[in-house]
Amino acid sequence: MDGESNFILSDFLGALGVPHTPDYTTRRFEAMPFKSLFGLGKLLDEYGVSSLGLFLSDRSEIKALTPPFLAHTPQGFLIVTSTDGDKVSYLTRGVAETMSLREFCEVCDGNVFLAFPSPSAAEPDYASHARFQLFGKVKRILFVILAAALFVWLFVTQGIWRSVPAIFAVILNCCGLALSFMLVRKSLRIKSRFADKVCGVLQKEGCDTVLETGASSFFGIFSWSEVGLTYFSVSLLSILMFPGSIIYVAACNVCCLPFTLWSIWYQKFRAKAWCTLCVSVQCTLWLLFFSYLAGGWLKDVFPLKPGFFVLVAVYGFVLLGLNRIIPMMNKLKR
Repeated sequence: MDGESNFILSDFLGALGVPHTPDYTTRRFEAMPFKSLFGLGKLLDEYGVSSLGLFLSDRSEIKALTPPFLAHTPQGFLIVTSTDGDKVSYLTRGVAETMSLREFCEVCDGNVFLAFPSPSAAEPDYASHARFQLFGKVKRILFVILAAALFVWLFVTQGIWRSVPAIFAVILNCCGLALSFMLVRKSLRIKSRFADKVCGVLQKEGCDTVLETGASSFFGIFSWSEVGLTYFSVSLLSILMFPGSIIYVAACNVCCLPFTLWSIWYQKFRAKAWCTLCVSVQCTLWLLFFSYLAGGWLKDVFPLKPGFFVLVAVYGFVLLGLNRIIPMMNKLKR
């Protein structure tokens, strides 16, 4: 099961109706030394679920099995949830899909994995894990509420709402920040169903392919995802806290535009793969450029004033800080 989605165990337990917490279950799956069916069976034993692997020489016998169960294809395991009539419903990477029985028999290689939960089947120490997960959700919700309240307060008190180009600049920087955050998580190999769905828009696993190339970092010192997270976060806070600095933010945006052309060229001709998140970031930078142009802030850029160099120094300070913090987070994750 090497290379299998880290969510497959959590999704399978969910289909079986076994009480579990996705975070703990995904961590246990990631910790498996060898991701094989034998290892998965041993792991399911901890949840009170017995299992059995079968090989069906006649693929049509799959209709005689009681879902849910795992069925193997060249692309990996699918969680079969229903075999009603001539249709087979299944989960792949958390996405529900349907295929005709004939097509399914063609792609399935005959290897299936059955699971039989006991009446008391549940995650070990489920109550404690569920409580811990609930507290984590409460903290995240509280953080979002406080961040949103601060955002609205700054947006209103600083008068940003009076300028349409400024409103677009704030919205686009928020979008860029979200995209860069997903890129950082991708580079840390933190699984996210939403990020996987976004990345699959232009090319399946294209983001992973591009992020594994040497060009995903600046001379191996700073990853471009770190640079993006720095750029959009500092730009957003500068506009919200010091609206007058938008002139310098616009100047920095112009400096970033040549990179967007190089990135598109590299993905097209060198990597030969498309990173949806990366392309979205490049589009965001150009949309920001047009917002700053419409706002008239680019005409006041030259001659460069001291505030521009102060902003560049802030970018550098934050980037150096992230460059120290993110590797530490990666070590803790491992």
